[in-house]
Amino acid sequence: MVRVGLTVERLVAAAADLADEAGFENVTVSALARRFGVKDASLYSHVRNLRELRTRVALLAGGELVDRIAAAVAGRAGRDALGAFADAYRAYALAHPGRYAATQIRVDQSLAATSPQLKGTAEITYGMLRGYGLPEPDLTDAVRLLRSTFHGYCLLEAAGGFGAPRDVAASWAKAVDALHTALTHWPREEETR
Repeated sequence: MVRVGLTVERLVAAAADLADEAGFENVTVSALARRFGVKDASLYSHVRNLRELRTRVALLAGGELVDRIAAAVAGRAGRDALGAFADAYRAYALAHPGRYAATQIRVDQSLAATSPQLKGTAEITYGMLRGYGLPEPDLTDAVRLLRSTFHGYCLLEAAGGFGAPRDVAASWAKAVDALHTALTHWPREEETR
């Protein structure tokens, strides 16, 4: 393939596809160059290094994920919003394992502060949880609970880690119900002192 038409956007989209096909850890400048039929060096005029490439994939994937979640939760509240949020999250993680893995990397804080994707994720998540009436620092604690529950469940499911005959989707629904109960009866920070 000829170099003409290579852009940062095309490279990042191809890297995201490669992540889903081969795993995020296998996204390298060399692998991407092979995909485009060019030498590694020709990609460095578009991305500085592997870290920047992977960060851009993380931001792309984060934007895709938050767009799906935002569409799912629009006009919903309470348990309905939590369920829609959870289902959109899980569907994305299972359909795009490499992209999803990219969303878990630590992004440079200066980039995070200016990233519309990361800002959108925080707004959607905190907005949905505000419906439970949680003030800070309880709100941050609740975000961490949701993220760790969703992430852990999706990783285990993707790896085939649930061996019991119970339907995995039914267990997911129960987990979301349990989270709703926990959020509804959250032990407030001021009450625990």
